[in-house]
Amino acid sequence: MRKDTKQKMCKSNKNGASEPLPLHLSHINKMAAGIDIGSKSHFVAVPEGCDEDCVREFSSFTADLHELANWLEKCGIDTVAMESTGVYWIALYEILEERGFEVKLVDARHVKNVSGRKTDVLDCQWLQQLHTYGLLNGAFRPNEQVCALRSYLRQRSMLIREGSSHIHHMQKALSQMNIQLHNVLSDITGETGMKIIRAIIGGERDAKKLSGYRDRNCKNPIEIIEKSLIGHYREEHIFALTQAVELYDIYREKIIACDNKIEKQLLLFDEHTARESETKETCETKKSKSRCKNKLSFDVKTHLIRITGIDLTAIPGIEAPSALKIISEIGLDLSRWKSSKHFASWLGLCPGNKVSGGKRLSGKSKRTANYVASTLRMAASTLHRSQSALGAFFRRLKFRLGAPKATTAAAHKLAVIIFNMLKTGSEYVETGQGYYEKQHHERIVKSLRMRAEKLGFRLVENVVNQ
Repeated sequence: MRKDTKQKMCKSNKNGASEPLPLHLSHINKMAAGIDIGSKSHFVAVPEGCDEDCVREFSSFTADLHELANWLEKCGIDTVAMESTGVYWIALYEILEERGFEVKLVDARHVKNVSGRKTDVLDCQWLQQLHTYGLLNGAFRPNEQVCALRSYLRQRSMLIREGSSHIHHMQKALSQMNIQLHNVLSDITGETGMKIIRAIIGGERDAKKLSGYRDRNCKNPIEIIEKSLIGHYREEHIFALTQAVELYDIYREKIIACDNKIEKQLLLFDEHTARESETKETCETKKSKSRCKNKLSFDVKTHLIRITGIDLTAIPGIEAPSALKIISEIGLDLSRWKSSKHFASWLGLCPGNKVSGGKRLSGKSKRTANYVASTLRMAASTLHRSQSALGAFFRRLKFRLGAPKATTAAAHKLAVIIFNMLKTGSEYVETGQGYYEKQHHERIVKSLRMRAEKLGFRLVENVVNQ
């Protein structure tokens, strides 16, 4: 087969006649273009013969992006491949997608050129060549409805992260005045802490009056709080504290505005009517007990059950905000992944497969910045005290392999469960810690029996008569 192929290729090169390429070198995407994305300009390569110049440079202004799309239409391009460079690809991606092109966003690690051949022109030509032979896989990008929800949730996470920095500024200003509020309160932004801080900003300096704002649920007695509020008040530190509180309040307002946008976006999703009666029953019987101060200001669980038809919060470790974040990243259509194994591999929660010379060099899972993977790892880390089957699984692996590997393994199990629930529409059934331990015991006994038989022994169960 190889000899015949080589003879055909040599004959073609010698006589100049055009003969069909082998199947693995055939042009799958004949009218394909490659784009090297940049902050100031984009380089575009099209197949030879489509235009006098097969490589052109376009500025990153919107008018030039439309001109780029017009040129691709003129050249008869059907599909486009581009690298995911920063956020500069987003505008061009959306414009080309609206114009009817098949756009593939590819991973830069999969399109590395030969060392020493790194220019913008060569990069776009290399992308075009690889895409022509069908060697590039597009990255996952959900539909527009899910993308909008994802943007709102990522914006909310950014607001929480930036707002938390001003909590440190408040604590720093209080410490500079030797007001030991953080030593007597678990959270200075709680009800007691904010009342005291706002009173200090308002001009109150009497420690006894300030300690009167203590909430009845506060653990420390009023005498300890009063003692911690005797400090050295200085004008510059009060000014810093005032600005930190004002900025903190602004971020809290912006988070609430973001919550309203998220709720409106969720209302645009179609209702899952197949399990409507079960959805209503689940919403009435199960209530969230989350006391997080950064929780969303509306009932997230009801919206999730309405649009998915299942209760993802029934899974141990998965709360409503975590489930919403997962849905906003992957959407409701999981047809992009062939199975739960492909899904877990995309998340980077599978063992690595680094083998050379028949020897396994490393089984470490790949590094990834996937938002869903980080959410599942966080959820898995909360299973330590769970009296569920997943909790027992996590504790067993944590004792044997350590916390990092146990967290990855538990996150993998969570990913498989969520994938199967969304794919099939089935509810999660908790088997319990006792059932898991019984299964684990049976597996150990079965393994011991097989090992004993291989060595010529017979395993006998020790029955104690009582």
